[in-house]
Amino acid sequence: MRWTDVPIHVIDFEGHKAYGIVEYGVVVLRGGSIADTHTRLCAPRGGIPREDTRVHGVTAESASAFPGFEEEWERFTRWRAEGPFCAHHAVFENALLKHQWAFPPHSPDFGCAGEPAAEWGPWLDTRRLAEVFFPGRERYRLGDVVAFLGLEDSLEGVARTHCPPRRTRYHCALYDALASALILLRLLAYPGYERATLPWLFDVMSGNAGGRQGELPL
Repeated sequence: MRWTDVPIHVIDFEGHKAYGIVEYGVVVLRGGSIADTHTRLCAPRGGIPREDTRVHGVTAESASAFPGFEEEWERFTRWRAEGPFCAHHAVFENALLKHQWAFPPHSPDFGCAGEPAAEWGPWLDTRRLAEVFFPGRERYRLGDVVAFLGLEDSLEGVARTHCPPRRTRYHCALYDALASALILLRLLAYPGYERATLPWLFDVMSGNAGGRQGELPL
């Protein structure tokens, strides 16, 4: 199964286990391009510390005007059934999602041809892919990867189109999801990688791609 054969849902959350997800951004990739985006604020489960607000810009007062993230169960489980999730340093998004709902319904395991699994993963991780594609760099934070791939202008352009007003910077959920999506699209636009399969990508991230290297014309 090539990576373009199913939707990929690139996700970013702002929040903390202590007060929950207070903003989500999702970029839906279909056929190797941005097909749709989704974002909103979500009511916290408690107060948001000032130091966290200084990072992501979300206050308890502003987010409390919206339904809590728990209202998104049907949407996120549907997305999980349609295609794999992706994030930059996906361990953070996976942890917040599992803190909200431990398991989704049984869904396809897009990393292999095995039985369906009641897991939010396996996740594609653009940080890990950047580490594999460009080993030896000092930093692989989201902004660092955007910069060394030369994606700043592209990111600003899609952010103006898709992001809410005043949410066009890092640590805003949809902005960060767009950045991660552009990284994935750039890496898989290199000659040969447009034919990459999903199992191969998951193997790349785990360091076990040697046996699948022959699938790509490299």
